[in-house]
Amino acid sequence: MNRRQFLQASGAAALLGSCANPALETVPATPPWGSMPNIVLVMADDLGYGHVGCYGQKIIQTPNIDRLAAEGLRFTDAYAGCTVCAPSRSALLTGLHTGHTPVRTNAGGAPLPAGTPTIASILRQAGYRTGCFGKWGLGGEGTEGMPTRHGFDEFLGPLHQVHAQHYYPDHLWKNEERFELPGNRGGRQGQYAPDVIQEAARDFLQRAKQPFFLYLPSIIPHHEFQSPASTLEPYRNRFQETPFIRTDRGFVPQPRPAEHFAGMVARLDEHVGEILRALKDLGLAENTLVLFTSDNGPIGDTPSITNSFAGSGPFRGFKRDLYEGGIRVPFIAWHPGKIAPGQVSRKPVAAWDLLPTSSELAGAVLPEGYLPDGLSLVAALYGGEQGGVRPPLYWETESGARLKQAVRIGDWKAVRLAPGAPLALYNLKDDPGETADLSDSEPAVVQEVEAYLRTCRVDPPALPEPEWRPASA
Repeated sequence: MNRRQFLQASGAAALLGSCANPALETVPATPPWGSMPNIVLVMADDLGYGHVGCYGQKIIQTPNIDRLAAEGLRFTDAYAGCTVCAPSRSALLTGLHTGHTPVRTNAGGAPLPAGTPTIASILRQAGYRTGCFGKWGLGGEGTEGMPTRHGFDEFLGPLHQVHAQHYYPDHLWKNEERFELPGNRGGRQGQYAPDVIQEAARDFLQRAKQPFFLYLPSIIPHHEFQSPASTLEPYRNRFQETPFIRTDRGFVPQPRPAEHFAGMVARLDEHVGEILRALKDLGLAENTLVLFTSDNGPIGDTPSITNSFAGSGPFRGFKRDLYEGGIRVPFIAWHPGKIAPGQVSRKPVAAWDLLPTSSELAGAVLPEGYLPDGLSLVAALYGGEQGGVRPPLYWETESGARLKQAVRIGDWKAVRLAPGAPLALYNLKDDPGETADLSDSEPAVVQEVEAYLRTCRVDPPALPEPEWRPASA
């Protein structure tokens, strides 16, 4: 289903004109990024803006992610697709913000509809080998939403996102079949799932013919919080701990979650370093763009983690909030010899920009009638002038029966916490912490946002939610 069909099915074809974006820039004869570069996209799970060193973290050591920033381009105003997992992944892969992307529920198994264009399907059509290693969250076993049915040649990881919350499960999924982890049978903890997935990703690099797209949606540092001893050791007994975490299933006892969280972020950083070394050792680094980001902001319901690491950085809110802390995330681009080192960009960018960006890098043709909400970042990455006008950034999420919405237009950010509720308006340039509501003093801006909100969303399609099956049989 392309976006035009999606809109027509929702009785909203008239919105195409109001929501359409400028065309992609014309690719020069000899583009500065080379011909059909490999693309590696690393996306952490619940990693906040302030959880890595190059964004202000002082306790957890992240030398490899910091190296990406030192040798590449770091964005200060980058946004996740949503404030929770599944819709964020749907927005990233489809290039459609949460007013248009199909999967907007976060129950964990709603399938991405068959035929929905994704970064992977577009790049595979252009000749790329594609692999996904990590958390999927867009369709469970046997559904039309499985990754191998949306452009990925290879997959290893948990399909259902609740499965991804367990770090010693007895199985993962490889392509469309169970992949057993015998070291974890009977409650044993012999195979740490993130390491198993990482090994498969490195194997993909060893075998992949260029060009390739390697998507690494890590399952860490999402709860449950469990870190192997090697990365846990430097953080033992360093924090004032609260021996529980709050989950969708209520309060769950868990000893020392902060030290395990720190160890998990350190493990994620090690995985990034392993990918960079593999690219260098294989002679692939100069023809590979590496992108690093997160799917949403940090959790805010485990006090020892919140108090120890300031994961939201200077921003208000956490995961599930549409304030900046819930959606502003790290975003770093690294391409040695192509992207100049040590750069910082304050351009607002969003997860749904990555589909048009990848398409332009590959010289790929989008499916006829498919209109992504994103804007290609190729010029911003490689030192040119950004083409087109930055469309407004839009997010929505449901809390119970309440639709919550947020919009960023320039430096203005508006938040609506329930249908019909007044908009709160903030100037992010002067007030990045969203402390002063300026809606009463800026009626013209409020009117502009209201006009946009009337045009740039459609109701999501009804998607089946498969019954959850536990990770351990």
